[in-house]
Amino acid sequence: MTTPFLADLHIHSSFSDGKHSIPELVDFYGGRDFGAIAITDHLCERRSVLGRAAAYLNRTLTEATFPIYQEILKSEAKRAWEKYRMVVIPGVEFTKNSLSNHRSAHVLGLGLTQWLDPEGDPATLARGIRAFGGVAIAAHPVSTRKLEKQTYHLWDHREELRAEFDAWEVASGAKLFDEILRSDLPKIASSDLHHKGQMTSWKTEFDCERNAEAIFQAIRGQELRFRFYQEKSPQGSISACDLVGAQRLHALAPRAAARSMRDFIFSDQLSQTSPRTSRL
Repeated sequence: MTTPFLADLHIHSSFSDGKHSIPELVDFYGGRDFGAIAITDHLCERRSVLGRAAAYLNRTLTEATFPIYQEILKSEAKRAWEKYRMVVIPGVEFTKNSLSNHRSAHVLGLGLTQWLDPEGDPATLARGIRAFGGVAIAAHPVSTRKLEKQTYHLWDHREELRAEFDAWEVASGAKLFDEILRSDLPKIASSDLHHKGQMTSWKTEFDCERNAEAIFQAIRGQELRFRFYQEKSPQGSISACDLVGAQRLHALAPRAAARSMRDFIFSDQLSQTSPRTSRL
């Protein structure tokens, strides 16, 4: 008998452009009874101007820092399980930024513990992630509705790339993406958290064993549901909203999109604006 648990599988630490250390993030989520998190710091390509700038500003993982990152994730995963019974999944956000939004793409690799060169194209990266047994996720592939760098390449090429990815982010932070909501693509929702002020957001709920492989299988099989998490107190709370399953979400998409999901969650929660991120 399993107990449903919340997960946030897109989180940044101070190893890239996040504000908090990995131990701080473990205690932050563990103290709110989350069942799983994934730390997914940026790994920028080296050839682009923006990638070189990120390296100069220490806002990306590098081949030199990657082993240290993995060692800390390993030790913190052990502590998180012993103290909170929370799974910590190692991850990376492959960050391919161009001056053109339509040539920019971010690819999440969950379960990645080995170095994978970020210079490959998105399909090559996704195949590499999956070859290592991980899960490949298309990160915020449509407009995030924020004044920040946008990444449209994956969505522009979604038909040719659909088989390469295990899931596409249907929400990033507090924003639902109607384009993905209406599609038949596999979906996942996470915060893309860079600081604690961004905790109010859509999350994914699982009802499976608390281990990385069970979570990966649930993502691949779309055995998951989405909840809107409202941070109201130091401990946080779940907002009063419908629990929406991935398949039901797709079935209801035309009607839901027309009403901006207001039948699923309270209007005042949808109208909130989350703090701006420092997402690369």
